[in-house]
Amino acid sequence: MRFLLHLVSMLAVALVVGFGLSYYALGDGRLFGALRIGPWVAWPAIGATSPDPYTRAYLARSGVLPLGQGEGVTFTAATDSQGRPLDRACRYRITGTTPAAAFWTLEAVSTDGRNIAPKGMQMALESRHVDRANDGSLQLYVSRTLAPYNWLEIAGSGRFRLVLTLYNPSDISGSGLSDDTLPAIARERCAA
Repeated sequence: MRFLLHLVSMLAVALVVGFGLSYYALGDGRLFGALRIGPWVAWPAIGATSPDPYTRAYLARSGVLPLGQGEGVTFTAATDSQGRPLDRACRYRITGTTPAAAFWTLEAVSTDGRNIAPKGMQMALESRHVDRANDGSLQLYVSRTLAPYNWLEIAGSGRFRLVLTLYNPSDISGSGLSDDTLPAIARERCAA
């Protein structure tokens, strides 16, 4: 009886650890192929001809249509730079720079990946239509209410994610990238 109890408990521990690590690898993935820069996360090998098993599993779980490895890379942010989840009731200021790329887009999507721009409004900000500061840095706003400068209007309530897609980036290998390589996301104020 004692042997059977030990066997069942070892099996339970093995299942919990195995499934727990798999869930972590596919969700956070920092140790398993994901590139994290501040609040932004990307899977650079997602468009490779033969990605590693963790990247393949992430791709299968998320269902995204990846760009080829030389075509671009997509960064997503579910939190602001302070680690707080992005909420549609708040206004966010996005400042800083982006890595060198031929073109980029920034869109806001729901947690299930649908664009949350109001019907008939601009669905994403594009690099070619964004006003920049004299030093080349960005100042973008994402909110439900009118904001100055470059504004991406969103609708609805609840959590959301920001998706920054860089097309033909010069180098996103992970070496030499730091928190100031991608824009910071600051929560300004939230509606009651």
